[in-house]
Amino acid sequence: MDSRPIAVYDANVLYPAQLRDLLMRLAVSGLVRAHWSNQIHEEWMLNVVGNYSDISREDVEYTRSQMDRALPDAQVTGHRHLIEDLSLPDPDDNHVLAAAIHAETDYIITFNLEDFPDAKLRTHGVKAIHPDVLMSMLMSSSKEKLLKVVKRHRTSLRKPPLDREEYLEVLKATGLEKTVEKLEAHQDRL
Repeated sequence: MDSRPIAVYDANVLYPAQLRDLLMRLAVSGLVRAHWSNQIHEEWMLNVVGNYSDISREDVEYTRSQMDRALPDAQVTGHRHLIEDLSLPDPDDNHVLAAAIHAETDYIITFNLEDFPDAKLRTHGVKAIHPDVLMSMLMSSSKEKLLKVVKRHRTSLRKPPLDREEYLEVLKATGLEKTVEKLEAHQDRL
């Protein structure tokens, strides 16, 4: 039986480049079975291009194609018919829950927990969790493999290269505060 968390990555966790890269590495390494939809892609891509004048649509299209190439089974399709029967606080998030239901995921990884109330998700067998919670779960279940993924992520950074302390500050800035606390105990392995 496969015990890896199955998750839809919401657009807001794919928006920060460093967090997107780390989440992708978790999935490519087999720690998480990640999913997303075209609409989720469009959402993070539009926000990145809209907020960064030095990043073009072609740049984010390339990133998207690399994500889809690295995880060809991650793309969720055939879920649109579920959207109309869902009623989240922000109707613009119904597509995320529809993708999670269709892909039979355990989790929606998001920063916007209030937009995915437990009561609305529970009936579908889905739970919304912060990426920090996902990392904590992986630290508990697969610490050695997680530490290797984190180290590979840090050492892959070249523009600019980051030492251990700088890297932990970047993770903290992306919202992984509890993760950073746990990783500080293993700094020598990062």
